[in-house]
Amino acid sequence: MEVAKWILVVIYLIVALILIILTLIQSKDDAGLSSTITGSSTNNFYEKNKGRTKEGKQKRWTVILSIVFAVLTIVLGILYMA
Repeated sequence: MEVAKWILVVIYLIVALILIILTLIQSKDDAGLSSTITGSSTNNFYEKNKGRTKEGKQKRWTVILSIVFAVLTIVLGILYMA
């Protein structure tokens, strides 16, 4: 059981480092209040295919790794309480 804990801790650290790196290299795409005032259109080719771009893939992996990080946090918490 001790080996499983150490393997999960190593995976946890790797996921945490990758998550930090992905978060830091993402660009800010929030236009804020100016897009509301100017009425920017969200019905264009880029908006429809945003998930296929580099930024879209980075966001998708950030969400996936965040979920994995949260699950590993819960699992490690349960393992270390026992």
